Amino acid sequence: MLNRPYDLPPVSSLISFEAAARHVSFKTAAEELNVTPAAISHQVKALENELQCALFLRHHRGVELTESGAYLLVALQRGLEGISEALGQLRRQYDRKGVTIRSTTAVSSLWLTPRLAQFWKRHGHVSVTQVVTDLGIDTSRCDLSIHYGDSSRETGIFKTLFHDNIMALCSPRFAEQNPIERVEDFARVPLIHLDAPDTGWTDWRAWTRKLGYDGPLNSAHRVNNYTIALQAAQDDMGAVLGWEGLTSDLIKSGKLVRLLPQTTSSQLDFYVKLHNTSSDRAKLVFKWLSEAADETG
Repeated sequence: MLNRPYDLPPVSSLISFEAAARHVSFKTAAEELNVTPAAISHQVKALENELQCALFLRHHRGVELTESGAYLLVALQRGLEGISEALGQLRRQYDRKGVTIRSTTAVSSLWLTPRLAQFWKRHGHVSVTQVVTDLGIDTSRCDLSIHYGDSSRETGIFKTLFHDNIMALCSPRFAEQNPIERVEDFARVPLIHLDAPDTGWTDWRAWTRKLGYDGPLNSAHRVNNYTIALQAAQDDMGAVLGWEGLTSDLIKSGKLVRLLPQTTSSQLDFYVKLHNTSSDRAKLVFKWLSEAADETG
């Protein structure tokens, strides 16, 4: 008789145990797996006999995990998460010739698209599809994604693109008409506020407070899209906060200028994450964007 690979008990007993442990209920596990509670109990008992330890404490009102059971549950869930990720990557390969990358409107228009234009000149055989959304990044159907967040809490394969400085920007005409010498002067000029909750973007109040001013501010204009906020600033409507890595091209072109030399450091990072590690084309795009960030960072 051949030995079982990986020295594992029957998979059916592990699946039954995981469901019962996750729900802490044989009955609920049975409903999930479409079997009887007796079948779950039988599988769990067989697993306990093989391991020679109790995984559950059985009471007349239900069951309770033992310390050994809790240990096994964590190990199983880690393994199943890895299997789930691998299966997800295989399912995402619906177009093996193409690469899908998700980002926000601002990141796409201000940073990603110009760099993809250079990528296509060098790698024209690779089709890259951008999925642009400001409603949260759904990574279930993409090969790569670009985020603004705390990269130290990220897992998997990712690369920090830039850790940004934040500055006050405006059009040249606005700067000429509204000279700013100190941060307190922002109380008297129209400001363009970005209403984008749950994004982590720094607002005017947080920015001026870091520079030592906590007084009143002008809230003349409010928008919910950063690209629109930058366009409003170019149209002389007010001052806007600029993320250096995103607005460098606008500053170089002279469309926007600094109102003050002072900047604050962003608490979050822009980073790209590779989801589909089985795709050579996705890895190529990831490498290109990482190198582009190093060159401009």
